[in-house]
Amino acid sequence: MDVPRPGPAAAPDHPVAPVALGALLADRELGLRHVAGPAEAGVHGVHASEMADPSPYLLGGELLLTAGAGNTGHDAYVARLVAAGTAALGFGVAPVHEEVPPALAEACERHGLPLLEVPPQTRFTAVARAVWRLMAEARTRELRRVTEAQQALAAAAARPDPVPAVLARLAASLGGHVRLWPGGRAAGSPPPPEARSVPAALDALLARVGRAEGPATATDQADGWHLAAYALGRHGALGTATPARTPGDHTVASVAAVLLALLTADRPAGAEAAALARLLLGGSPAEALAGPGPWYAVHARGGADPQALAAALGTVLLDPADPAVRLLTDREPSAQPGWRLGVSAPAGPDALATADTQARRALERAEAARTALVRHTGAGLGALVDPAEARAHAEALLAPLPTAHRETLRAWLAHHGSWDRTAAALGVHRNTVRQRIARVAALLGSDLDDPDTRMELWFALTRDTEA
Repeated sequence: MDVPRPGPAAAPDHPVAPVALGALLADRELGLRHVAGPAEAGVHGVHASEMADPSPYLLGGELLLTAGAGNTGHDAYVARLVAAGTAALGFGVAPVHEEVPPALAEACERHGLPLLEVPPQTRFTAVARAVWRLMAEARTRELRRVTEAQQALAAAAARPDPVPAVLARLAASLGGHVRLWPGGRAAGSPPPPEARSVPAALDALLARVGRAEGPATATDQADGWHLAAYALGRHGALGTATPARTPGDHTVASVAAVLLALLTADRPAGAEAAALARLLLGGSPAEALAGPGPWYAVHARGGADPQALAAALGTVLLDPADPAVRLLTDREPSAQPGWRLGVSAPAGPDALATADTQARRALERAEAARTALVRHTGAGLGALVDPAEARAHAEALLAPLPTAHRETLRAWLAHHGSWDRTAAALGVHRNTVRQRIARVAALLGSDLDDPDTRMELWFALTRDTEA
């Protein structure tokens, strides 16, 4: 897979670190039991549904939770889930079925879909919370690993013999083999004999990226190994070969590629390269940037020429990464033909990380609204959470509640727990409200007098409405 020049970039890794199925099975409080299919998979989210065909609503990678109410044709049902990219199926043995239907287990075994039994005492919300917790822990570990790797690469670049030091540090961070082209400098353990096609495949990738008219980056696979190549300026490339790939590997390799491009350049790389070098080699943003700002982070998508976009916005600080081009400018951006832009609030040099996040979310809103430019506005707590993750969490949390109970809960929370005002708003008797709220508490296994619980439920209900 190739992307156009310029600059070291690659197709993005999955934004969410997966949760190993084994970690869920090892949680004794959940009491999940592996029934059929593979015992291991990477779970990227949770979806609960009793639909006969939930596949149109799946994004891929989910643990699908069901009690089997709408599940009849087991083989066709499982085949649709596998085609939709479902990571695993969790089957609740209550209240519809007393055990996992043998035909469903046979279908999962036949199609290679992991099947877990969810015991009666375990609520789907508990499974969802466990997945989100494990995902958050994995994301934190990966962020820490990437940060430490970036710091180590910057330190290696400051050594007396920086190129081999950076290569060695990159190989250690990725747990694989890295190589420069041309010249053949390498670091890390070479692929084992059984991965005999890896060296030739990596050489071909490097030759394609290293030529002047080649792509900025390319990826491939050989004998189960993950290969990537990054252009280093006009002539040369960095190649990586790893037996596994984690979400932060692209970020680590991109930093190494930028450093190596600067270290191997025949002449000064320009103002933007100098600024980036100062940042990576320990300088502060205030020292690296040409002025105090205010600065605007911009995320852009849709156009064909990132360099022309950068020129139109009056900046050379450009990262043409896929899926979105990122820029930094000290001019207030305006809409550009052929592009959708997300623009941050004006920021000082020490607030660029926040500005980058603001720009990304503004671009998401621009694409959703199909408008040319959206500027960041202080949208409150909801703007701090990824919309897709928020909707998935809301769906999982509220899954046990029938529609009438969701509406009653929403009205009750909106009226600050007042039985009379909630009853008047819904047009029902106050005892009906009390009964429904008691049932909600029982279905969710939650204390609705807890303000933290109320806040989480209100947030979930507002995301559920938006979905």
